[in-house]
Amino acid sequence: MIGDILSKKIKVGQLDIRYLTGGRGEPLIVIHGGGGQGAQAWRNNLEELARNYTMYVPDLPGFGGSQPLSGDYFIPELTEFINDFSRELGLDKFYLMGHSLGGGIALDYALKFPHKIKKLVLVSSMCLGREIAFWVRFLSHRLLIGVLGGIALAAIRFVKWLAKSLYAPNEFVEPICQTSVYLGSSISTLKEQATVLMHRLSEIMVPTLVVWGAKDPVVPVRHAYAAAYLIPDCRVKVFADSGHSVYREKIKEFSRELMSFLG
Repeated sequence: MIGDILSKKIKVGQLDIRYLTGGRGEPLIVIHGGGGQGAQAWRNNLEELARNYTMYVPDLPGFGGSQPLSGDYFIPELTEFINDFSRELGLDKFYLMGHSLGGGIALDYALKFPHKIKKLVLVSSMCLGREIAFWVRFLSHRLLIGVLGGIALAAIRFVKWLAKSLYAPNEFVEPICQTSVYLGSSISTLKEQATVLMHRLSEIMVPTLVVWGAKDPVVPVRHAYAAAYLIPDCRVKVFADSGHSVYREKIKEFSRELMSFLG
């Protein structure tokens, strides 16, 4: 429990899904990025946002406390998961926000289920252009995932154990998990992002806010401006001295911008 934010479990299909929830007001579903924290990446934002919205932040399948889907799954399957998750919660219409990988899922959701979204927020989103950081492309190569992915995860688990044992038991957060490593192969190739929805942005019919950090080292800020040019009803906010996780770097400023847009 984080203040008035509760950690709950819900059955979505055959999956046990963990999610964070709390607050009052219109429902806002947040889709986290590809880091190993899952929904916990938003923990410092939730109390601020829960003053104005009823928050729902699930651990995507295979992240945090949620069971993985069976077989291979990529952005389309995770889009269907969000739809099933909202249905299980009884939400007919809601605000939707996604960060990074979650932004790509939110974008795909807005194209497939526009009638369910009141407003859309994309934060340092994937799928808006082809460029992406080299380290993401490197870890996404299918031939390397089996070997280097396993080594990387083993190294992370060791550092996590060491940190817990010797230094700060509650401070170390695993930056990636097995699901994020294997999802990488659907996100990009060695050359570029594999799923790009730029050609469909003119179809987005809901008001959209695109938020970015000008110093984002993962996906370049020019993707934000290109998206704003193509999405019919779009507003852009770029934080000059922020990176890929602008929502965590500028909690109060981010919340003010979000509340100004959502109302």
